Amino acid sequence: MRTIHSSLAIEGNSLSLGEVTAVIEGRVVAGKQTEIKEVKNAYEAYDKIMTFDPYAISDFLKAHKLMTQGLVNEAGEFRSGDVGVFDGNVAIHMGARPQFVPQLIEDLFGWAKASELHAVLKSAILHYEIETIHPFADGNGRMGRLWQALLLAQWNSIFAWIPMESVLYQNRPQYYQAIENAREVNDSSAFIEFTLSALLEIIESQAKHQVKYKDKHQVDLSEVALAVLKSLENNTLSRKEIFEAIGLSNGSRAFRRHIEPLLSCGFIEMTVPDKPNSRLQKYRLTNKGTAAIRDNE
Repeated sequence: MRTIHSSLAIEGNSLSLGEVTAVIEGRVVAGKQTEIKEVKNAYEAYDKIMTFDPYAISDFLKAHKLMTQGLVNEAGEFRSGDVGVFDGNVAIHMGARPQFVPQLIEDLFGWAKASELHAVLKSAILHYEIETIHPFADGNGRMGRLWQALLLAQWNSIFAWIPMESVLYQNRPQYYQAIENAREVNDSSAFIEFTLSALLEIIESQAKHQVKYKDKHQVDLSEVALAVLKSLENNTLSRKEIFEAIGLSNGSRAFRRHIEPLLSCGFIEMTVPDKPNSRLQKYRLTNKGTAAIRDNE
């Protein structure tokens, strides 16, 4: 949720973290339809992040289509015209001419696949070069951040769950300045250094969260997760009954997002554990789940 909110907010999406969460959970949000569509699209792209090959141009285009479908005319395609980044009427950066874009991306991805650089360094360079080439009519920033996250997640799956984009959002002036500094000298070192500091910051913040959990034995539950647990207080419910109780549609994606994590953490348990897909399957609260409700009240 924080990843999607932050990556879109960098581009000017005005929805709050709570509103982004509500959109992803299928609740009605009062906001611009284009901004709501951006959230839904970004969720589709990040939801499939581990299925993409970071060195496959076809996957790069597929991810862009997921990210921008219904928002731009050339979704999933390299741009056919010139684009630039402007400050008012002043051009800050002009992307490569459109006829050169496919070859530049092919060269970039070919280099990345063959390079023996550490994944952290390689991911930063890919991010920077995507921003510099500006291969799409729109969504270049979102794709640069997504592809850096993808490369990091392919190297170590923990990065699929670390919201690095939130650090970039919190440090937007430094983020933009690092890109500009690198462009001025035609050297990505400044952006690599910024990326390393951003990664360190987010990893340290996650570590502090883990320490808090170990020290206080508390878990920060989402609004939906807490609602699931509360629905099971003094109740044993089926999957369908749980979703009816919390007011969400019952689908496989919703189950993976809202029920499976609670099962794996031991907050709830199955009544027929040896047959997970039994039509008689129901769920009940554990002592750990009861404690989690109390800690989050």
